[in-house]
Amino acid sequence: MKALELACLLLIIVPQVVLGTHDVYIVTMEGEPVVSYRGGVEGFPATAIDLDEDMDITSCGGNMTILYMFQFTDFSEAVTSYSLHLRRYHDKLLDSLLVEGTYEKLYSYHHLINGFAVHMSPLQAEFLRKAPGVKHVERDMKIQKLTTHTPQFLGLPTGVWPTGGGFDRAGEDVVIGFVDSGIYPQHPSFSAHKTDPFGPVPHYTGKCEMDPVTRRSFCNGKIVGAQHFAKAAIAAGAFNPDVDFASPLDGDGHGSHTAAIAAGNNGIPVRMHGHEFGKASDCDFPEFVIDRIAVYKVLYRLFGGYVSDVVAAIDQAVQDGVDILNLSVGPNSPPTATRTTFLNPFDAALLSAVKAGVFVAQAAGNGGPFPKTLVSFSPWITTVAAGVDDRRYKNHLVLGNGKLLPGLGVSRCRTVAATHENKSFSLISAADALLGSSATKYSALDCQRPELLNKRKVQGKILLCGYSFNYISGTASIKKVSQTARSLGAAGFIVAVENSYPGTKFDPVPVSMPGILITDVSRTKDLIDYYNSSTIRDWAGRATTFQATAAIADGLAPTLYNSAPQVALFSSRGPDVKDFSFQDADVLKPDILAPGNLIWAAWAPNGTDEANYAGEGFAMVSGTSMAAPHIAGIAALIKQKNPKWSPSAIKSALMTTSNTLDKGSHPLRAQQYSTSEIMTLTRATPFDYGSGAVNPKAALDPGLVLDATHQDYITFLCSIPDVEHSEVSNITGSTCSSSSKGQQRPYDLNIPSITISQLRGTQTVKRTVTSVADEAETYTIMTRMSPEIALEVSPPALTVLPGASREITATLTARSVTGTYSFGEITMKGDRGHLVRIPVVAMGLK
Repeated sequence: MKALELACLLLIIVPQVVLGTHDVYIVTMEGEPVVSYRGGVEGFPATAIDLDEDMDITSCGGNMTILYMFQFTDFSEAVTSYSLHLRRYHDKLLDSLLVEGTYEKLYSYHHLINGFAVHMSPLQAEFLRKAPGVKHVERDMKIQKLTTHTPQFLGLPTGVWPTGGGFDRAGEDVVIGFVDSGIYPQHPSFSAHKTDPFGPVPHYTGKCEMDPVTRRSFCNGKIVGAQHFAKAAIAAGAFNPDVDFASPLDGDGHGSHTAAIAAGNNGIPVRMHGHEFGKASDCDFPEFVIDRIAVYKVLYRLFGGYVSDVVAAIDQAVQDGVDILNLSVGPNSPPTATRTTFLNPFDAALLSAVKAGVFVAQAAGNGGPFPKTLVSFSPWITTVAAGVDDRRYKNHLVLGNGKLLPGLGVSRCRTVAATHENKSFSLISAADALLGSSATKYSALDCQRPELLNKRKVQGKILLCGYSFNYISGTASIKKVSQTARSLGAAGFIVAVENSYPGTKFDPVPVSMPGILITDVSRTKDLIDYYNSSTIRDWAGRATTFQATAAIADGLAPTLYNSAPQVALFSSRGPDVKDFSFQDADVLKPDILAPGNLIWAAWAPNGTDEANYAGEGFAMVSGTSMAAPHIAGIAALIKQKNPKWSPSAIKSALMTTSNTLDKGSHPLRAQQYSTSEIMTLTRATPFDYGSGAVNPKAALDPGLVLDATHQDYITFLCSIPDVEHSEVSNITGSTCSSSSKGQQRPYDLNIPSITISQLRGTQTVKRTVTSVADEAETYTIMTRMSPEIALEVSPPALTVLPGASREITATLTARSVTGTYSFGEITMKGDRGHLVRIPVVAMGLK
């Protein structure tokens, strides 16, 4: 706190006019934030309470307020005065060092990290970086979205909800904070209209913004908090209030969708085009019963968002008293300003959130199936991969020559989804239905503009359309094809993919008339060859008689498969990376697999994220963005049952009870590209699914947990090679002990996995397990490992008393050097039915 005194001695003078463009920078300062401040500044008593000591993972119930009293949400006099002290200090520092009018302070961070976000020039940033009291200056980064049936698929209705208070009480009074694109509060998934109204949530004190148009609050009892954060976006010139809405209103759809998955109301009918696709029931089809929702809007329609806005939202959410944070967002790349991916303001804020008792679920990213594409890195975060559940929407097209072409179902319902009574209709290509010289002015073949096509020719026929790059860019949609075909009086439509687009994901889309999407290029060739050979043309090549016929089958009813779950093609893969040069980290990522493919959930009617669902109330969307809220919702159920468990204990319960076998009892498989860029299935590894597919019922009763404290995470950071202790202190505000280097290794962190990226010779790793069961249990310990690595564990068996902890020792020896990773696991089988799995990953080196 001597920065202001010493600044007066600086001889550097900042010019009155600062040249160059301005950027947003995040600055961290000396001094502890609220969650860590233990006193020492005269006139300001301590605000930190050590949650590592106050959390009791051996307790399986009790009053939730026992824990909430430690979450700093009561705005006590000490917290309020110390927060104000930090804000004033930030202001005074900037005023003393920079010229008024040449910068703008956007946020003061004081709850989770001590720092601020400021809009200034690179020259000012460099000057501030050298000022006493300033620990770290980092330029802001952009973040991006990481864009139902599953309660039954997960075993929730009979397996979890009754023990969580019943269908109407599961998760109640647990507040999930959604850092996303906002919410559409009028949606029935978020309605508070019920015979048993929502009561207050004593531990949550977040505010509710007013809708600037309707002047009504965004909150209703179900939604307990709603705020938006856009100062960095505004400073960057990216924010358009007419499009992005300067309120918590969701103008994208993404935020409403993720909130509904984790915390939407139960039993909401999912209706589109006159058909009911099922009932909404939170935890994915589409939504988890009555968890409370707190909205922190940071994502906007066209540009995504900025880290400084996200950090402000996280800081506020924890201060408000959320129990769970869901982050279906991530950076565009690993951070570049620090030596390791784990040290940056975003991850540091989440580390402090975990210290405050908040469980954090984050989407893994959508860069799959390629390795090292994760955007969630740190071990205190639960990183969620996306799985494909057991439901597929398939359809087929029957040609007049008898050929059957498989495709994706995009039809409406059984009665009219197929062409009438499976009757065949003549086919007409959009190219043969063009009006005049339309082709020279517009791309009409993707059937987005009905005014370009001859209605007289199309009427009563099936319209054949091409799949262009416009569908990938979002300027064309299946929904618009349906609207075009309907307006022209067509009997149905076909969208056929003629050229492969590597990485393209084809999803079924519910529409209001018969239709099908043919995704296989070879099948499209069969279709086009049949059409051309059956169409009679005049001397100029103009079609005169259309003799090709086809019938569209019913594509609405889903087909269920036992080969589920599978790791979705788009889901980002490990290994985790420890720096911007993509060196492998000694941390397993992702952590867990949850449903993330074709997830039905609430949608904002004004949402623009998915063109196929514009104006709709529900959408079927895919992405790790959809997987993360499943874990957030399940974590809320665990939190309700075990309110004093730490975030790391909840994470352990999820991971150690997960499944590595599919519904058919076969090893999990991952969608992958073959050498010919065709999707295939390969045996999945922990780099695809982490510990495995989530098992909610087992996670509520894990038997044992592996717990980690805030100090354990700091020790982990301090043990990373090539990371200076000063850098850890600058970013986290915590100091490293002298024993952190050398004696401690990153893989010594007590997490429910073991990852050694460079195994030379023999290494010994210890893990501590703690019983959360009601009775003593004896566990038999077994190992399984690829032959390149020898894995031994001692003791071979152990008995753990309720609330007691025991240590196990794993010894790994490199038998051969292959340059690739080997995978295995430690399995602890209890005599009272508990099964604990710890994945093991290692690469043997010379």
